[in-house]
Amino acid sequence: MHPQTQPGAPNGAGARRAPAPSSRATSQELAINLTTAPPDGEAEQADVISESDNTLVRLINSVIDEAISHRASDIHIETEPAPQNVRVRLRIDGDLTPYLELPARFRFAMVARIKIMANMDISEHRKPQDGKIDFSRFGGPPVELRVVTVPTSRGLEDVVLRLLAGAKPLPLEAIGLSPSNLVSMREVMKKSYGLVLVCGPTGCGKTTTLHSVVRDINTAGRKIWTAEDPIEITQSGLRQVQVNPRIGWTFAAAMRTFLRADPDVIMIGEMRDEETARIAIEASLTGHLVLSTLHTNSAPESIARLLEIGLDPFNFSDSLLAILAQRLVRRLCTVCREPRVAEDDVLLDLASQYLASGTSNTPQARSEQVARWRQQHGDASGTLRMWRAVGCKECENHGYRGRLGIHELMLSDDTIRQHIRHRAPASDIRHSALAAGMLTLRQDGIEKVLQGLTDMPEVIGATNL
Repeated sequence: MHPQTQPGAPNGAGARRAPAPSSRATSQELAINLTTAPPDGEAEQADVISESDNTLVRLINSVIDEAISHRASDIHIETEPAPQNVRVRLRIDGDLTPYLELPARFRFAMVARIKIMANMDISEHRKPQDGKIDFSRFGGPPVELRVVTVPTSRGLEDVVLRLLAGAKPLPLEAIGLSPSNLVSMREVMKKSYGLVLVCGPTGCGKTTTLHSVVRDINTAGRKIWTAEDPIEITQSGLRQVQVNPRIGWTFAAAMRTFLRADPDVIMIGEMRDEETARIAIEASLTGHLVLSTLHTNSAPESIARLLEIGLDPFNFSDSLLAILAQRLVRRLCTVCREPRVAEDDVLLDLASQYLASGTSNTPQARSEQVARWRQQHGDASGTLRMWRAVGCKECENHGYRGRLGIHELMLSDDTIRQHIRHRAPASDIRHSALAAGMLTLRQDGIEKVLQGLTDMPEVIGATNL
């Protein structure tokens, strides 16, 4: 039996025990119990562990329980040909962390057990399968897990489980918006009609942000319909709909239905195609506030993408209110983070990165930017500090605990509308947005570095200039 590995420990060494009720064995203890009951024959011939084995059932339940305790978003179960071990990894705060290893003879039984829990076909090993697990049916908390099995080489299968915890929405001021972006976003949401988009790659918190925005306007005087796939966050007062493309209940179909159901606000989980985008724009022009997400890298690129799929530029320009681009960075652990005085050369280099997206990245502009930072973020003497990750018991030696958003908020104005109507390239739209005061993702990230919330490696890894 290979020991569980401590995230952040050198070379993955060190035993890790997840918090668990004293009456329930941890996954490590259950794995040891399984391993110390050797089957007959050699390891290569010993794929005889049953998917209904009581200890194996308890082990899988315990892994899910502990993943929830560790705030994991995904559980990865990776199988290899014997004698290589089955590896379990957790994605915590966006990073995959080695968690548990089991002998190869458990590889088929583990996959079969999860398929049973997700109502999948346990006899099908050649095709990928999708399913869902309601963990409350197996004695756990009310958490839903999306399950996908992926056939790999030599007849094996990997499993990935995504945890959907039915979370409650965060207050809008808690998602990491800068004070100016927070004010601007709230001004936008006071409008009675128009289109608001949140863009970014998969897993960057777009749904969380949308629900925080909707929470801010969720009053008894508004009828708010949402179409989502899946429903990850629930809110009292919303009418939330789970789409199901397999039966034709798509985002576009939900939009058409909502428009006949007297809405004030419509939230669409994702603009996946031209039809959904076109209906959303029509809805926003006929007196409804429409919110949705888009898989694009930046706010200006979102405009170019929607024009490329065939939207009418005049309708689009009239409907658009704002586009919020977002990324997630890990938040420094406040218990163990260490400060250091930022020297002038470090600050000037930071200012060069901050100003790189604009037109004035001169020595004088960099010096003026550093002076502004000293006034905004420095102590009484103007000294600026930057913080670095260390690692402690509270953050399980990661140096980080939790995540926060960095944002790029582009507000639609006359210049942006003219760009849309003339199908201007994203670079022109970006230049005009910056001139109007938009901060890029990198700039917003640097501001949060100077506030001690995260560090530059996180910001650089999450953004382009």
